[in-house]
Amino acid sequence: MSELQRYLGRASDRWPLQVALLGGARVDDSRGALPQRERGPEYVLVLVSQAFDGMPWLESVYQASALWDALEMGSAADVHCYTPDEFHRKRETMPRVRMVVERGLVLFEDQVLS
Repeated sequence: MSELQRYLGRASDRWPLQVALLGGARVDDSRGALPQRERGPEYVLVLVSQAFDGMPWLESVYQASALWDALEMGSAADVHCYTPDEFHRKRETMPRVRMVVERGLVLFEDQVLS
C-alpha cells in the first residue's frame, strides 16, 4: 500500500485533510467478501477537508482523481471530496459514502471529526 501512502501525501500537500477513507470492492475482497456479488467500483475514496469550501465540487473531484495512480493501484478510484459539514450530511444520505464509512478503511482521521 505504499502507493496509497504516496497518494495521501500528494492530496494532503494540496488540501489539509481531516478525513481520508478507502472502500470499494478491493477493500471488501481483502475482508473476505464473497465473490458472487455486485462488485461496484474497485476503489471508493472519500476525502474531507475544509479547503474544499468554496471550491466547485467537480473541480475538487477532478483534481483529487488526477492525483490517483490507477496503473499503480490496479484501477481507477471513485473519488468523493467534501467539507466536514458536507461529509456529515453525505454519510447519512448517500449510500456509497455510508458504505465506505461503515466498511472501509480509515486512512487518516483528524480528532476534530471523531
